[in-house]
Amino acid sequence: MGLFRKKPIVIEAFRLGVDPMPDWFCDARTRNQVTTHGRENDWRSLDHALIYTMEGVMRADREDYVIKGVKGELYPCKPDIFAATYEAVTG
Repeated sequence: MGLFRKKPIVIEAFRLGVDPMPDWFCDARTRNQVTTHGRENDWRSLDHALIYTMEGVMRADREDYVIKGVKGELYPCKPDIFAATYEAVTG
């Protein structure tokens, strides 16, 4: 027991239905690791995505962040949690 700090790591992320889908997310769709729900072929219309993980199915709603972790794992994150946990990397 004790206090712990998250190690400083760099991750990739985008906002579902807000940002264009990055290649790594499109690749996950091709592998059926992710299913998206909205108008076909229009990333701006995405309502939600289902992400199939080792822990089960996780749902990312529109405007949630989808994160690609250090080992390539994908998971959703609500915007307020993302803002409290991550900051933009420059340079």
